[in-house]
Amino acid sequence: MPNTTDTTRLTVGQALVRFLAAQHVERDDVEQPFFGGALGIFGHGNVAGVGQALLQYRDDFRLYQGRNEQGMVHIATGYAKMRNRLGAMAVTTSIGPGATNMVTGAATATVNRLPVLCLPSDIFASRRTGPVLQQLESNFSWDYSASDAFKAVSKYWDRINRPDQLPTALLEAMRTLTSPAETGAVTLSLPQDVQAEAWNFPNQLFRPRTWHVPRARADRAALRRAAQLIAGAHRPVIIAGGGVIYSDATAELNAFVSRTGIPVGVTQAGKASLPHDHPQMVNALGASGSVFANQLANVADVIIGIGTRYTDFTTASNTLFANPDVQFVNLNVTELDALKESALAVVGDARESITELDNLLADYSVSAAYRAEVEKAATDWRSEVDRIVEVQNAPTLSQAEAIGIVNAAAGDHHVVVNAAGSMPGDLHRLWRPSDPKAYDLEYGNSCMGYEIGGALGAKMADPTRDVFCFIGDGTFLLSSQEIMTAVQEGLKLTVLLVDNYGYGSIAALSETRGSQGFACRFNYRGDDGQYNENRIEVDLAANAASYGADVLTASTADELSQALKQAAGIDNTVVIYVKVDAKGRFGGSGAWWDVPVPEVSELESTTQARKEYEEQVSTQRLYL
Repeated sequence: MPNTTDTTRLTVGQALVRFLAAQHVERDDVEQPFFGGALGIFGHGNVAGVGQALLQYRDDFRLYQGRNEQGMVHIATGYAKMRNRLGAMAVTTSIGPGATNMVTGAATATVNRLPVLCLPSDIFASRRTGPVLQQLESNFSWDYSASDAFKAVSKYWDRINRPDQLPTALLEAMRTLTSPAETGAVTLSLPQDVQAEAWNFPNQLFRPRTWHVPRARADRAALRRAAQLIAGAHRPVIIAGGGVIYSDATAELNAFVSRTGIPVGVTQAGKASLPHDHPQMVNALGASGSVFANQLANVADVIIGIGTRYTDFTTASNTLFANPDVQFVNLNVTELDALKESALAVVGDARESITELDNLLADYSVSAAYRAEVEKAATDWRSEVDRIVEVQNAPTLSQAEAIGIVNAAAGDHHVVVNAAGSMPGDLHRLWRPSDPKAYDLEYGNSCMGYEIGGALGAKMADPTRDVFCFIGDGTFLLSSQEIMTAVQEGLKLTVLLVDNYGYGSIAALSETRGSQGFACRFNYRGDDGQYNENRIEVDLAANAASYGADVLTASTADELSQALKQAAGIDNTVVIYVKVDAKGRFGGSGAWWDVPVPEVSELESTTQARKEYEEQVSTQRLYL
């Protein structure tokens, strides 16, 4: 028991909030508060515990009301991403469904290696009463509840059954949240009775505390081995992932590739690692990439992965790197990622590792012929983007045309946000970011519903940016309510509500996999019991207006350009509703994505798709 002369008697909820308000983070001699506040929806699990504490300390730690628990975690994730993982938010919910509604958001944060503190409420630790309202009972343990669902999606999980457990749990939570290698969702499950219990907490717990975020140096021997392998490469290709941006290593990458001539293909998370007009920037790579970057990757003899997780979209389901002698060098702060594809692993901070590798390769550059080939590929792709986004004045805008119009209006200090559907692939190939933080495509989890929440989190993290959020009609129907939160907080978003009459991306995938686009459009059911071709007309613009947003509509290029100009002069959140050609596509990436097709079927479309699938599967390989 702490000495009461050096303690303050507080409830668990009060101690929690006081601790969070005192946390700071430092990297490169820049110190800043770590938490931007909390997001919350109150219920019987947290209204009188953490809720009371947030009221009591509201001048020191701001609470933002949310509309959906998953949406709140998405806001926190967008915030952390814009802050380069040097800032986070806490999310508090009630027990039962309020808690489990957060699980998808927590998974999204962890998949993307982004810090979020989840504070689900829990059942009574004392077990004085039960089952309580919304309690999930177990027949094998009383120490089991809905909050245990967070274990699979959290980097650190703990349940606070006694007040004196809180200090060690808070320190472990901060260790994880501020770790470049281990960060993700952290869950502290808080039984509702314990939130209100008091204890004499040591005053030292609440002192201002600065967590120093290290730039871990890679092993020198590993760097020398990597340099030796790259020095022998004739056709190297760099894959730049999100780690380049989180490490703030874009300038170092720029200098390295400008000198050596090595081309850079980018993942969704690493999209803005180089300026879009850089001579070595061959742009999007992988299943959602460009044919120009992918053609270089097909024949590369050395792949240098920097801060990438090597998802199946990046590797085209392990078919992209076709050179039989290809070798991998991976620079990553996380050992798990550095060792993927049987790579020569360089485990360390991206910025420091690039700098040290550049020094070891001071005499290396690619051949003049390869440099010219790379620069032509980069130029050809920029020309191709110009062609694709050029307005054709057809009766209905294509999605690519709409993206080009918005990009042209976005200005020099913007961020575009999206996550799921057909737009991530189009944005990956077509969007031209203004700077390294101008592109937020949540494609680790590709979570429908991230769009508006993530955009709001980005705006909270950097209110000076113009935030453009693309969201499809299918995702809007799933999760759009955080528009109201943006309106409530006076944080302006420009939301592009793009209507292509259903789940357009999956409809296209379904057709190529022999399932005929079944149940992917929003159509009525006919007298024969099957969905017919009659569309359900939903007034999505009216829905958006009901949240308090200003709503504009556009159906032509000129109308969209005018709407964007009008939106720029409005202080409130603006939703621009635009219909696009549901079938309008602009060609593939030249890469494949493995989505299995049934081996046997009575449908001819499926049988034919299976034949094509088997041909593609035969090109897959393990890199051993």
